[in-house]
Amino acid sequence: MDAAFTAEQHEIRRTLRELIAKRCGPDEVKAAVRTAAGHDEELWLTLARELGLPGLALPEEFGGVGCSVTELALACEETGRALLPSPLLATAALAAPLIARLGTESQRAALLPGVASGELTGALVVPGAVLATALGLSGANAGPAAGDWAGGGRAGGVQARCDEDGWRLYGQAEQVLDGHRAGLLIVAAHTGGYARSRTLLFLVRASGAGVAAVRQTSLDETRPQGRVELRDAAAELLGEDDAGLVADALAATGRTAGAVLAAEAVGAADRALERTVDYVRQREQFGRAIGSFQAVKHRLADVYVAVQAARSAAYYAAWDPSAAGLALAQALEALRTAAAEAVQLHGGIGFTWEHEAHLYFKRAAGDELLFGPVHRLRAHAAEGAGLFEVPGAAEGVAV
Repeated sequence: MDAAFTAEQHEIRRTLRELIAKRCGPDEVKAAVRTAAGHDEELWLTLARELGLPGLALPEEFGGVGCSVTELALACEETGRALLPSPLLATAALAAPLIARLGTESQRAALLPGVASGELTGALVVPGAVLATALGLSGANAGPAAGDWAGGGRAGGVQARCDEDGWRLYGQAEQVLDGHRAGLLIVAAHTGGYARSRTLLFLVRASGAGVAAVRQTSLDETRPQGRVELRDAAAELLGEDDAGLVADALAATGRTAGAVLAAEAVGAADRALERTVDYVRQREQFGRAIGSFQAVKHRLADVYVAVQAARSAAYYAAWDPSAAGLALAQALEALRTAAAEAVQLHGGIGFTWEHEAHLYFKRAAGDELLFGPVHRLRAHAAEGAGLFEVPGAAEGVAV
């Protein structure tokens, strides 16, 4: 493994940081999240057309840049620093990889160029409380130990049936990441009844009949979420009718998305730390900057170590996505620590909702709700590595 970044990777980071610094300060973030889209649509098109951000990890044959997950992770580290509200995560890290892995040739050719250009945004529709399980990050999404994470068509889930006119979906899902605005929905739906129960993925146009999507209130406004309701909505099966392939594709997507999310959380944690360090250098108490006090130095040193460890883990996961679960756990924990210290060390102003420190605090809490919690990410990784297996138990040896 060569841990050094290439000149092209450094250029991606530099260009994106400069653009975001000009267009996405704290005031711009707060203004963007209060729009109907939940993000700055003009800035999104600029990122898509000039930098090719949504197509960064897509093949060139579909209009993408042809880079790897590493480049996408580096880009998301920069967007994470500013808490940039955008459809990037839902589209480039969740929807596009599923289309690329499962879609037929015609589906990939029809959809991926639009995704790469930024004209088509996507959302993965699963009940919000089980997103991490669906992606295989915090639990198994297949097999006897998986449970029915898709809801089985009951409350919080979507049911699919096939008739002479094709597939039809009905049901709803809450807290869908960017579900209120995405043009293309990739819906996890339960079908087959008791005889052949299985969960498949379906393509649904958000503008189609029987589809309703509304924005919901979320703890972290920079991650807009929506409720998607499907009432006899026309759908197209994504790929083949094979639940095993769907589970494998979701798990593979979860690994790459976990690496991207880890890098994004590292960017947010690093920026929260930077802003806190700048503040304690300026704020004075007893005639000296509070940053000169040993207790403050120790607290910030602990945050620095946590952020650097999380960065190393995130970069490794971008190179080897099998480590994504642990990297994500490390990064979410570092972000939570950095955000909490930012609120504390900013003093009284840090406890006001208007201060930007709370944007990072809400991002930390919101990401754990969506993609964690940390202890479950680590527990699932440990189970996958066989750390909880008792030696000799498989052979029936008494222990």
